Amino acid sequence: MSEKKSVSNLFVVVAVIYVTCLLLSNLIAGKMWAVTADITLPAAVILFPITYIFGDVFTEVYGFRNARTIIWLGFACSFFAVLIYLITIALPHPGYWGNQEAYAVVMGTTPRVAMASFTGYLFGEFSNSMILSRLKVKTRGKKLWLRTILSTVVGEGFDSVIFIMISFWGTMENSVVLQMILFQYLFKVGYEVIFTPVTYGVVNWLKKKENTDTYDYDVKYNVIRG
Repeated sequence: MSEKKSVSNLFVVVAVIYVTCLLLSNLIAGKMWAVTADITLPAAVILFPITYIFGDVFTEVYGFRNARTIIWLGFACSFFAVLIYLITIALPHPGYWGNQEAYAVVMGTTPRVAMASFTGYLFGEFSNSMILSRLKVKTRGKKLWLRTILSTVVGEGFDSVIFIMISFWGTMENSVVLQMILFQYLFKVGYEVIFTPVTYGVVNWLKKKENTDTYDYDVKYNVIRG
């Protein structure tokens, strides 16, 4: 079936959920989770992998072009959110309000971390979508489980390496940075594997409701247009 020219109500709902998960992930990323005495992960790992699951859903059901639109929408919303956080932090506060420092710690971000987050997100999400799209054509729409896992292995790899390297390289021991990359990556990929039955259920339900199943035969994998 061909790609729809207009978006449906369900498409909008899924897009809103995707962007919400992305914004919340960025907001809670400052909280560190002591998984064990030796393993520490950012709290965002409990939510951020869901954006990849929804990225799989978008690409599988609606095709790369629509997934590309949502990825850029997520980027724009994240950038706007960070901008608003920084503006509100800079606003003058009354002397009796003693929460300025705490507010700045929770809501603020450094240019280095922001760049790491945005760069990792774009490389990760686009590589995930492109690989899933291409594999769908190659496999003729079969073995969704294999396509979602393989695309996540690459996408989450880009995201984990880029984000951790830009954010922390040179600020702590190299061995600690590499350990953070490894554990974060394994957690995210494991998340995708565990939630594969959920991905199947959502994809099949959407295909039936939307009466569409897009194959990107003629797509040029340009992240801007095409």
